[in-house]
Amino acid sequence: MSALDSLTPFINWLAHTRVSQTIGDIAWLTPAVQSVHILAIAVVMSGVLMLDLRLLSVLGRDQTTAQFAGRYLPWVWWSLLILLATGAILIVSEPKRSLENPVFVLKMGLLLIASALALLVQQTLHRDQLYWEAPARRLAARAVALSSLAVWACIVFAGRWIAYSQG
Repeated sequence: MSALDSLTPFINWLAHTRVSQTIGDIAWLTPAVQSVHILAIAVVMSGVLMLDLRLLSVLGRDQTTAQFAGRYLPWVWWSLLILLATGAILIVSEPKRSLENPVFVLKMGLLLIASALALLVQQTLHRDQLYWEAPARRLAARAVALSSLAVWACIVFAGRWIAYSQG
């Protein structure tokens, strides 16, 4: 018996709620929510990519990392809220598909790591707007950016893999 099996009573209850059944009964709702979810992923990935490319000094060298973060991180955070909302709807519509799936659990763990990395960048810039500009921190900036890009890529792959993985 896995730890995910302990969720079975909750999953069964959720699947039989009026909300879950209503979402499942409205034929266009799940594809519409999935579309918004995918668009929000694109916005998050675009914002993260821009900020990480700045941390890597690949682009935007005429601007500080703080300026890039100020421009792109709000898009990332707001889109993450949209992902949370649409993801919750998708989970409620088919709780067994997600909550018993180890790939979904992996994706959620990776999402926590990616969010922590973005928060790390944001909080250090909040304390010192030139933090990532210091030559002594270039290696750390590269490590954060490459880690962020790798984790976000894994999140996207895991999200897609959920459809092909059984719990």
